[in-house]
Formats: sequence, structure tokens, C-alpha cells
Amino acid sequence: MTHYSTLNVHTDAGIQTILLNRPEKRNALTPQLIDDLTQALEAAASNHHCRVIILTGAGSSFCAGLDLEHLRAMSQSPHGDPRFVGECQADAENVAVLLRSVYSCPKPTIAAVNGPAIAGGMGIATLCDFTLAVPEAKFGYTEVRIGFVPAIVAAFLRIQIGDKRSRDLLLTGRLLGAAEAESLGLVTRIVPEPDLMREARALAQRLLRNSPCAMEATKRLLNRFSDRSLPDDVETAILANVQARSTEDFKEGVSAFLDKRDAHWPSAEPVKNTVGNG
Repeated sequence: MTHYSTLNVHTDAGIQTILLNRPEKRNALTPQLIDDLTQALEAAASNHHCRVIILTGAGSSFCAGLDLEHLRAMSQSPHGDPRFVGECQADAENVAVLLRSVYSCPKPTIAAVNGPAIAGGMGIATLCDFTLAVPEAKFGYTEVRIGFVPAIVAAFLRIQIGDKRSRDLLLTGRLLGAAEAESLGLVTRIVPEPDLMREARALAQRLLRNSPCAMEATKRLLNRFSDRSLPDDVETAILANVQARSTEDFKEGVSAFLDKRDAHWPSAEPVKNTVGNG
């Protein structure tokens, strides 16, 4: 079994549990965690001892999205520097690969959402085949609140809930409770916190009774339906992600969030009072 510095991975009776293990940072996604989780999913896909995958988070959060300390450090680089552009491109591509790995995994995946799942963390949680969440869980694509663009997750979200609802979540950046996420079809079922892992394992046990071949073929069929447009959409999203990282609004938004102050957007013009004629 491969050792991962940011994950705990355990396989028991055909069920592999992958625990995001940066609780002191709310399991925020660093390049190392993104790489570890992508590798763990790819290894699980080819491991005949693993037939169902459960993803969950250590501590009180599922995943807080991209690590903003890492993003701020990147944003301090000169934006015209080819190394900065290359690093942004690699970062965006790695996020896209991770989300595709979750979405296209040939084996059934269950997210046991034990707390907030924000931005990319919401993507990981809701792109699993099944999403169980505690009543206190919060979800949200909050990128616009820090001057970022929720580009890559948008490519998947439109498939899940349609254009109009996607615009609501992505443009407002608002937080959803577990009940609203369930009503939108992003959460499969709400489970009391003490029962979360037990219920996740019970669901996994039910899936183990099914034909592995038939479930994989079903997932492959569903993925082919979405693959008619998804690869092009993701490529477009990667470009938008990279471009967003070079804006002054992004630099200001990340700094403001980490400094716990209101952002002052460089792109915002002063609001003028106008009087309409009717």
C-alpha cells in the first residue's frame, strides 16, 4: 500500500476508505493533496481488492477548497513571468485531472461529507456517485467572493443541475445548507453525524452485492453521455482558471480573505447615483 503524506487510505472487505488528512487546514487542497488524491483514486481503480470507494475528511471539515496560503504565495510572483503562467497552468490542469478522476472513476464512489465542502471541496463531494452529508454540512462555490472564477467546477455543475441553477450558485457564491443541496440533487441523503460512516459503509455493502462488471459498464455509459461536451468544456475552463489567477482582483481577494478584511476590488468603478426617467 502506497503511503500518502496528506491521506489515510484503508481497505477492508472490498471497501477502500480515503481520508483527507489535513484537519488543521480544514483539508484544504494543496498541490500535494491534489496529487495524492488523484494517485489514490487511480490506484483504487486498478486494485482488484477495492470495489467501492468512500471519501471523507479528518476533523470537522470535508474540504475547504484550494489552500489560499498557497494561492497567495503564487499571486506574489510577477504575473508576466513565464514561470508564474506555467505554475498556474499546471495547478489548473491538476485540479481538472482530480475532478475528472472523481467523476469518471470506474468504481462506485461515496462521499461521506462530515462538514463544510467548499469550492473544489464541493466539487469532490458532489461529483461522487453518492453524497451522504451531515445536517450541519455547508456547501458553496465561493470563488467569486475572493476574485476567482469557479471555472473547472462549472463545467461539471451545469451537467448536474442545469444552467440557471448553476448561475445562481456560481455568481452569488452563497453557501447552501445540506437540505438545499439535497433538494438540488447534489446530496443523495442527509445522515446524522454519529451515523455517517456507518451509513456510508452500509451503502457500500449494498453496492458490493451488485455485479462489478455491470456497475462499471453503467458508469462508463453515463460518462459517455457527458463526454460529448465535457472535455472541451474542461479545456475552456482551465484557460479561464489560469487567466483569473493573473488579475489584480484575485490577488486582492485572496489577501483580503486571509487578512480577514473586506476586499477593495481594483476592477470596481465607484458607484454613481443616477435618477431614472420613469
